[in-house]
Amino acid sequence: MTKLVLLSGWGIDARIWQPLAPYWPDDVEVTTPDWPGYAGQALDEMLAPDDLAGLGRRMAAALPADAIWVGWSLGGLLACALLAHLSAPRTLVMLGTGPRFCNMEGVTPQELGTFRRAFARSPEATWQHFLRWQLQGEPDPRTARRRLLDLIGRKPSASHSTLATGLTQLATLDVAPILAAPPCSVLRMAGQQDPLLSPASRHAADVTLSATGHCPMLTRPDLLADHLVDIAQHAGDGRNETAGSREEMS
Repeated sequence: MTKLVLLSGWGIDARIWQPLAPYWPDDVEVTTPDWPGYAGQALDEMLAPDDLAGLGRRMAAALPADAIWVGWSLGGLLACALLAHLSAPRTLVMLGTGPRFCNMEGVTPQELGTFRRAFARSPEATWQHFLRWQLQGEPDPRTARRRLLDLIGRKPSASHSTLATGLTQLATLDVAPILAAPPCSVLRMAGQQDPLLSPASRHAADVTLSATGHCPMLTRPDLLADHLVDIAQHAGDGRNETAGSREEMS
């Protein structure tokens, strides 16, 4: 049985993965654990944004070494950072993220700083703005937003302090040193029109998902699931390094 562990990003809990459910074959076991502080989980007040060792201890049971970890957006950054604190998985898939969140050709540090100040003044309105922002690259952003809100509701499942912790991690995490010498195979996957990635990050992806942006689980769940199943079923046989070298055109 092949195991996939799907990890969500900032401000969004594991329900984001539900559209993929019809596309999993019987021989793939999928789990979707939430990060601490989401979906009713307690966030240890001592767990500072840079306490990755503590985060690793909290997530150890959910992130086994015999699985494929798939981290989306902030989830990809955190999963990659945890390679320094947990036994490495068979493969890490980083979906919709590069070595760092901020990039002068993508989301700049200044833009994220403005967003964090707006969040401090009005957390829920700023969270709603982020939902719209990340959907701008989808073929039909309004329909995608309705699908997203149907899944996760109109209020975040995490507290304001949990969300603020995530914003600090988006501002500070840099996993380039880990990616320079990773302890396992790492594949980067990106939507062709992802508004949160720089052009260079999109072009550097091993797998490019056409006709979608930052949220392919909403607009191309069939395509995303197909790629993840292919990666999972061939993990360890030498194919993962080249499995995504093509651009998906359908």
